[in-house]
Amino acid sequence: MDGYRSMTAYLKRVGHGYSAATIHKYMNTQMGLRSIVRPKKPGAKPGKPHKVFENKLRQDFHADKPNQKWCTDFTYLFLKNGDVRYNCTIIDLHDRSVVASITDRHITSELAIRTLQKALESQRPADGSLILHSDQGSQYTSKAFTEFCGSGHVSQSMSKAGYPYDNAPMERYFNTLKNECTNLYEFRTQEELYQTVEEFAYATYNHVRPHSYNGYRTPFEARCAA
Repeated sequence: MDGYRSMTAYLKRVGHGYSAATIHKYMNTQMGLRSIVRPKKPGAKPGKPHKVFENKLRQDFHADKPNQKWCTDFTYLFLKNGDVRYNCTIIDLHDRSVVASITDRHITSELAIRTLQKALESQRPADGSLILHSDQGSQYTSKAFTEFCGSGHVSQSMSKAGYPYDNAPMERYFNTLKNECTNLYEFRTQEELYQTVEEFAYATYNHVRPHSYNGYRTPFEARCAA
C-alpha cells in the first residue's frame, strides 16, 4: 500500500480534501497498518573494475528535459522458495519515470547492457546528450558495459564507492517497488515475479502513482507536460 502522502493525493483526485496528518493518523490507528520486514540482502563478491568514471551529477538530480540524465542500479527480489532474482532499472531524472526495467536470474553486465539497450531503443536520446549515473558495481565498470555506453554515445557517471546518497533516486524507487509491490506478495514462479515488477514499473509507477517530485503528478503526466 502507498504511504499517507500518496493516499492524500489519491483522495484529492476524487474530491476528498483530507489533510495529510488526518490520513496518516487513520492509516496508523484505525487501519493498524505496519511496515513489512524485508528478507536479508544476499551477499555479493566485488569484481575488478575495467574503468571507473567521475561523478558528473554530484547529487544534482534535476534535469531540464527528458533523456538528459538517467540513473540505474540493481536490486534483489525473492521468490517464495527463497531463490533470488535481480532487477535492473533505469529512471529518467527529469520526471522520475521508469524508462527500462528487466528482471533476471543473475546480476551481470549483460543484464545491465540489455536494460540500457531497451531504454535507448524506446527513448532515442540525441547522441552525446545523455548522462547515465550508476554506482561502481562491477557490472557498470566492466569492459563490456563501458564499451557499449561508448558505442551508444552515453556518458557514464558514477557514485563515490559505498555512498548510496549519490544515487538516491534509485534507492527511493527500489524502496517504493518493494514496499508497495513485491513485499506484499509471494511469487511461486519467476514468471509471476517478472510480470508483477514490469506492470508496477510501466503501469502503476509511471501512469497511476503520484510522485512528490512532480508535485504529486504521475511521471507520465510530468513527462507529457515537458
